[in-house]
Amino acid sequence: MRFARWRETVALALLFAAGLPAAPPAAAMVILGGGAVVVVNGDSFCTLTTIGRDRAGDVVGFTGAQCGGPGAAVAIAGADTTVGTVVAANGDLGYAVIKFDAPELIPVSDYAGVAINGLGPDPVFDSQVCKWGPASPGICYGIRQDGWPRIQMHGWFDGGDVGAPVTMDGLLVGMVVGGGITWGGRSTPSLPITYVTKFSAILADVNAGDGPGSGFVPIGS
Repeated sequence: MRFARWRETVALALLFAAGLPAAPPAAAMVILGGGAVVVVNGDSFCTLTTIGRDRAGDVVGFTGAQCGGPGAAVAIAGADTTVGTVVAANGDLGYAVIKFDAPELIPVSDYAGVAINGLGPDPVFDSQVCKWGPASPGICYGIRQDGWPRIQMHGWFDGGDVGAPVTMDGLLVGMVVGGGITWGGRSTPSLPITYVTKFSAILADVNAGDGPGSGFVPIGS
């Protein structure tokens, strides 16, 4: 008798549970910051320059315009989930603005050892700056040519460097947009260089447009 009642109780419990909807899986937590490798438009591996909030309160970030234009989906390298979309780009300055919409996104100022503690002054000739690309993070060199809006720093341009943050004393001062070689002569060797857009020029442009990214303040500032 007791066994029959036990079986009846278990059967009712199973029937009741079967009628309930399954709990939705918890959204995966996404930690993201400057120096993270992102995949734009499904095939371009680039680097996130920085992340923060704009005047509208949206979580936004920057990377290279050659990675993908407006409407391109953005994912974190190694993950299939889209975390944002490119919403604006400027090919002349070489930057793209990403709007992030992952529900469990946590923007950080120190991502895997890449610390961006705010925005710094423009570097000048011979300033020591550091490039945070995926192949050679934290490689520091001097500025070999100072201009507006572009500057050149010594050192190799590596794969995935497009969009990489360039810092000076832990403050963001630029974004990597390309690289090349200086041709040497009889007495001077050829040297690798990296092309950088000053971040102050990028901010001036997005603020003039008053669109996505305008009023940008990096996390931790």
